[in-house]
Amino acid sequence: MRIAIASDHAGFDMKQELARWLADEGHVVTDCGPQSADRVDYPDFGYKLAKSVSSGAVDYGVAVCGSGIGISIAVNRHPAMRCALVSEPLSAMLAREHNDANCIALGARLTGIDMAKACIAAFTVGKFEGGRHAGRVDKLSNPPFAKEETR
Repeated sequence: MRIAIASDHAGFDMKQELARWLADEGHVVTDCGPQSADRVDYPDFGYKLAKSVSSGAVDYGVAVCGSGIGISIAVNRHPAMRCALVSEPLSAMLAREHNDANCIALGARLTGIDMAKACIAAFTVGKFEGGRHAGRVDKLSNPPFAKEETR
């Protein structure tokens, strides 16, 4: 599987460890930055991650910041992205199965490395169920207010 990963400075150490672990698990990892723990702005790297996933260059994304909140908001600014903030494996699996999430966000200050790995493992094996969820997911990329704004 091709997975992009990005963080801010607060998530840098976790990003580095997760990237190594993902590669060891046989995934092709694209590091969208940053390349050091120097202070950076999470939107810059959330946007890079969103571009990588939405372009099809990778299958999924993993976003990490201190809480996971800021970077998930940044990733979700892209209309093709469905980034779910998760903190345990069940929410990660349901994000894939019910919401067709193509990215998960983790909070490095809130989630330990073993739990983060468990979340990613659950996310990557999950499959979108479609069915009753498909119409809801379609509305996420095609919200009704978007049509109103183009009138």
